[in-house]
Amino acid sequence: MTVKSIPLPDIGNFKDLPVIEVLVSVGDHVLPEQSLITLESDKATMEIPAPFAGIVRKVLVKTDDKLNIGDAIVELEIDDATAAVAIETPAIEIPAKAAPPTPAMQEPASVPAPVPVPTPPAKAVSNSVATPTQSESQPYPINAPSAGAAYHASPSVRAFARTLGVDLSQVSGTGVKSRIQQTDVTAFVKASLTQPASRSAPASGGSAIAPLPSIDFTQFGAIETVPLSRIQKRSGKHLTSCWLNIPHVTQFDETDITELEAFRVSLKMRAEKAGVKLTPLVFIMKAVARVLADMPKFNASLDASGENLILKKYIHIGVAVDTPHGLVVPVIRDVDHKGIFELSKELTAVGARAREGKLTPEDMSGGCFSISSLGGIGGTQFTPIVNGPEVAILGVSRAKMSPVWDGGNFAPRLMLPLALSYDHRVIDGAQGARFISALSGVLSDLRELIL
Repeated sequence: MTVKSIPLPDIGNFKDLPVIEVLVSVGDHVLPEQSLITLESDKATMEIPAPFAGIVRKVLVKTDDKLNIGDAIVELEIDDATAAVAIETPAIEIPAKAAPPTPAMQEPASVPAPVPVPTPPAKAVSNSVATPTQSESQPYPINAPSAGAAYHASPSVRAFARTLGVDLSQVSGTGVKSRIQQTDVTAFVKASLTQPASRSAPASGGSAIAPLPSIDFTQFGAIETVPLSRIQKRSGKHLTSCWLNIPHVTQFDETDITELEAFRVSLKMRAEKAGVKLTPLVFIMKAVARVLADMPKFNASLDASGENLILKKYIHIGVAVDTPHGLVVPVIRDVDHKGIFELSKELTAVGARAREGKLTPEDMSGGCFSISSLGGIGGTQFTPIVNGPEVAILGVSRAKMSPVWDGGNFAPRLMLPLALSYDHRVIDGAQGARFISALSGVLSDLRELIL
């Protein structure tokens, strides 16, 4: 018998991923592909499987540990035959002692003292960062001499907050168990800078948006408190940030997909032989890819300064998927270079992984444009929220037969409601109207795709 140490495999360009669940214990017999632990990135959770069968002799990680590629997870006892095959799967030797932390994980030996900030008049004191106007030369009213003293944050994050003068009591953590990350501090500063300065604002509230009141609902009757899933918590914060930071405009339209639907139905037997299920969504994805190629401003993102537009030379489209744990948006890559059947297979596979909670970091990254389709559920129209840092998103509702005037008579046509939300800093109303008009033209006549 041989004992092998199982390392964290290459899961993409991620560092310090937190362990949120350990799925095995000492003495467990695990099978190939059986999940060992669950990790969580900013956008999804992922389970790390065993590369081969064996008996767990030692669990080397615990909840809240931060892992990187190559870090040991468990020690498995396997028979010699399995060990010979296991050479194909990278494994690390059992170290005699723990390896020293990498430079990225080491805490700084010392932190320079923050630059003193003059204290503003008492009547203008605020817990948020105020942006001075041309007529206001006073410094930012930030006060945080003991930032993070009573909050869940690492020493390096607390030092970072002190350097910026941020009070961690005002920052919401997105890490495991609401741990405050450095990115949370940065996001707080950016959000505060976007708030208008107000000399007359009360000291308790500053210029930030007032929170909703806390209400004891038990006074009205029986209640049940159900915690949100991790996905709901993370997506909720992301969507709130997108809604507050991106000036939204939504353009509505209806497009005639009568011929598209007839063509899709005619391909049903070919699709069954190919082992795929054709849905209207894959045709919409192809049409969107065509229009993005013609109108590259919609296939772009603003840089961090907000002063430059990054035009992308690839077309990766995110598709919203409804799962038992909340909404996720996996990304289908190079949509413009793939056929209808190939896209159908990929969409089915990624949808299954999403519902099983097995999306990888690669599945969730690199999107240029998103599509949220509620056609299978119902509704006439809705306003989708732009999935920043993208600049536009398409909402699709349920198609319905409607009487359409053809110049001489009313004819029954299958009409598909569309809603295009976009970032008004990048796209103006005329450009939004041109995009949705061009998209309607392609969906109404698929021959446009070959021109």
